Amino acid sequence: MNALVQLALLFIATFALTLLAGGPLIALLKRASLRQHAYEDAPKTHAKKTGTPTMGGLLFLLGLVLAVLWHPDAQTAGLVLLGVLCGAIGFVDDLRSIRQGRNRGLGARDKFALTAVAGAIYLALATWAVPDEARGALLSFGASHWYVPMWAWDGLGLAAIVATTHAVNLTDGLDGLAAGTILSPLAVFAWLGWRAGTTGVTSVDVALGAATLGFLVFNRHPARVFMGDTGALALGGILAGSALATGNVLLLPLVGGVFAAETISVILQVASYKTIHRRIFRMSPLHHHFELGGWPETKVTRRFWTASALLSLAGAALAR
Repeated sequence: MNALVQLALLFIATFALTLLAGGPLIALLKRASLRQHAYEDAPKTHAKKTGTPTMGGLLFLLGLVLAVLWHPDAQTAGLVLLGVLCGAIGFVDDLRSIRQGRNRGLGARDKFALTAVAGAIYLALATWAVPDEARGALLSFGASHWYVPMWAWDGLGLAAIVATTHAVNLTDGLDGLAAGTILSPLAVFAWLGWRAGTTGVTSVDVALGAATLGFLVFNRHPARVFMGDTGALALGGILAGSALATGNVLLLPLVGGVFAAETISVILQVASYKTIHRRIFRMSPLHHHFELGGWPETKVTRRFWTASALLSLAGAALAR
């Protein structure tokens, strides 16, 4: 069967299964009282989100499992392992938040440390899970690659995994925002994997993209379910791992520019307040700044999706 046809069937199958599983999962989360507590420091309009089921990112596991079954090789298994490990960290964080009755799960240092461990495991398996031509490569232009020593690649790779997982998590603050924003970056790395013959990466990104699109049916405004850290950390892990496995980790700040901007807004806000006791933004992350400026939640989401798509196109053009 033609490889493109196989990928199309993988996408359709994952999307259909996600739609079928979404309703029962939401019902299960409600019965188990796995519900979101609105952040105390979020805009007041978010108070109505309290009680919405969370941990809907479990649906992404469908995409990861189908990717392994569809294309069982080392590249696929390695990338899926990274996604599952990051998702498991988010799962524990979500459970602790819910049991404590407020958004106080794992501490920031604990989450950073645990995602660093997940990243280190993936990088330790790089000789098995990452194609030879991608190991040590920071940027690829067709058949050309920009290589650095392996110690530098490992260091930048670990930083990319930790930063991307938490950047996606920070972006997950509005209905459909993180899920819609990540679709175009996943598409770029799926294409780069296809071009390089890294079919495992393409399969994972296509399946996860399909699961994310199916999840959006339930997560679009007004959201019936949130992905929680379970989903956000898994998405970030797969995105960073895909960049490493295609030899394009330096594309992450561009292709994932919306996630980078959200993170930078938090860093600048904290630094400004601690040094000169003034805030640069009305509120951080950046999406809250626009909310408090009068933009409806849906407008912020659509504009961020558009920005992500444009940045992804720029990244694809750069790496052509």
